[in-house]
Amino acid sequence: MAYLTLDRAKLKHNYLFLDRLFREHKKDWAVVTKLLCGNEAYLEEVLKLGVKEVCDSRASNLARIKELDPGVQTVYIKPPAPGAIEQVVRYADVSFNSESSTIRLLSEEARRQGKNHKVTIMIELGDLREGIMGKNLVSFYKKVFELPNIEVVAIGANLNCLHGVMPSEDKLIQLSLYKQLIEATFHKKIPWVSGGTSVVLPLLKRRQAPAAINHFRIGETLFFGNDIVNNQPFEGMKTDVIRLYTEIIEITKKPKVPIGMMSTNPSGELFEIDESDYGRESYRAILDVGLLDILPEFLIPEDEGIAIVNASSDMLIVDLGENSGKYKVGALISFRLKYMGALRLLNSDYIEKRVV
Repeated sequence: MAYLTLDRAKLKHNYLFLDRLFREHKKDWAVVTKLLCGNEAYLEEVLKLGVKEVCDSRASNLARIKELDPGVQTVYIKPPAPGAIEQVVRYADVSFNSESSTIRLLSEEARRQGKNHKVTIMIELGDLREGIMGKNLVSFYKKVFELPNIEVVAIGANLNCLHGVMPSEDKLIQLSLYKQLIEATFHKKIPWVSGGTSVVLPLLKRRQAPAAINHFRIGETLFFGNDIVNNQPFEGMKTDVIRLYTEIIEITKKPKVPIGMMSTNPSGELFEIDESDYGRESYRAILDVGLLDILPEFLIPEDEGIAIVNASSDMLIVDLGENSGKYKVGALISFRLKYMGALRLLNSDYIEKRVV
């Protein structure tokens, strides 16, 4: 049976590594837990680290976090849908926003619930996902500052998540200047400038993050140790906090080239034959995980002698080469994961999740 593991010692190692980095640069940071898809056992391990602020994109996950630790600050990190306003105000202490009409609904709901709701206003810096345009900044803030039960605590931005636009020192300076403009125009203090996600860490390590950028939201690098910009691990961080283990359900020596008339498979793919493979055979193993759970391109076999062939809905095919001696039916094959692969696996009800 395929299962996923979270290694608590490696998670703590990466957390302490990042916490030291942010303390050294006098920055605050929050842990982004949306990868964990609300898994209670994994969330408990994160909260045991002493995290003070947790970000997620699902109100149901924030509700679970509040049950586990009512004292932690919860942040809803996407603009709320109007239909989700009641839950967002109930379970999120802070929400990210880019629509004044939505903040008006948050204001009304906060009044009904007898609380103040904090908001971070997201600014567009070029990646063209969420965020208001800079030219609309003053008029937008004028509307928001007039709303009761709303406290503007931060200005923020997101880069790289949609079109791959990378953060730069100039873009972060631009964000900090927007903060100065708002404070000077409205005589209001905005405590935080949330400069971005894991993709901004290389700038911070090179001391190119402006002093005004005082808050970061970190998920991928915590769980995978990745330097996203340079596509390599940060030295000293663990890359396998989360691992996938799969069970072999068949091993057979088979031709490397399919036999018979070929068309597209159910995924719409047309297999291309390598003519040099005609007449050749290799041992193939079938594993108990498939496209329903993960895409093959997000898997990294820990055994470098294994090559991924392809997957169907519930089975993954790997090539063991000409010698299958060290594997048998029932043996486990493990994989390191890319971020989007782990996300799909954690969202799958068919994959058991374990803490080790």
